[in-house]
Amino acid sequence: MSITKLSSSGFTGGKTKAISTEIGAVGIDAFSIEYLVIAGGGGSAGGIPGIQTGGGGGAGGYRTNKTGQTSGGGASAEPTLIAPKSSNITVTVGAGGAAGATATGGSVDANNGQTGNNSVFSFITSLGGGGGFEHYSSYNFSRNPAGASISNVAGLVGSGGGGAWSGSSVGNGVGVGRTGQGFNGGLGYSSGTIASGGGGGAGAVGGNGSNSNGGAGGNGVSSDITGSATTRAGGGGGSSSTGGSGGSGGGGAGYSGSSGTGTAGTANTGGGAGGSRAGSSGAGVGGATGGSGIVILRYATADATISVGAGLTSSSTTDGSDTVVTFTAGTGTITFS
Repeated sequence: MSITKLSSSGFTGGKTKAISTEIGAVGIDAFSIEYLVIAGGGGSAGGIPGIQTGGGGGAGGYRTNKTGQTSGGGASAEPTLIAPKSSNITVTVGAGGAAGATATGGSVDANNGQTGNNSVFSFITSLGGGGGFEHYSSYNFSRNPAGASISNVAGLVGSGGGGAWSGSSVGNGVGVGRTGQGFNGGLGYSSGTIASGGGGGAGAVGGNGSNSNGGAGGNGVSSDITGSATTRAGGGGGSSSTGGSGGSGGGGAGYSGSSGTGTAGTANTGGGAGGSRAGSSGAGVGGATGGSGIVILRYATADATISVGAGLTSSSTTDGSDTVVTFTAGTGTITFS
């Protein structure tokens, strides 16, 4: 068995053959804990009159160490984790990425969907999903979105945002998911009736747009860490005459029709937002917001008691002999005794 240990001074990494009962036997006041940490999903891009389609948002990064299950991007479950008692441990639930501003043309990066916010459990960080792409500027090939969110094209987001249509973005407009957290977004389509790509999900790549069909959002991943199997972290669908479906696990659907806003990602799933679409003329359309993330912890009830600090929204239940604590908003510290 592979084990990772938390300590009051941070992270003590590595692998060991010891199991949690052996650690207790030698006097270390610690216990094993399972986690599921999902970041906020990416927002979707606005639609520009004449250019029309905005890409779907990528799902928030997905990390778990529950035995027999998978993390995002097809990765195996992470190592067993040993948590200390009487130490403050940080928990943050990432908000969904902001919707792209109402698009009016040009290369304004604010029109792109914005990257979701990271979720954290101690040193475990899941990265926010990539925002859906608006078109690239033909002058400077500015990438989505501005500032820190430029990482959507560098594998530094949980799952990649979907590509929009333009001569540049069809070839280059895929957001790149982070290894071990999520998959890439899909490409836009520029021939016939244009269409945008779907955002990547934790469990699958986002679909490419095709003639009049937005790409589907990539599917999420199922976990039974609460005792009931639930799928989370689906990517947002792309937009066109027929919008792409949202990925299973909270991904929003892309807009279907001549002009309208895609569906927001579902709260506490890390789902990406569906892409928006503007008509061939008239007003631009704004994007939609990504779904917020979630942090879930599971441990043997007999092993520990949790204290949750101010700033966190949480609930606790039992499943058999285990306690399951779910954090749905905020940031703060927790302590075990």
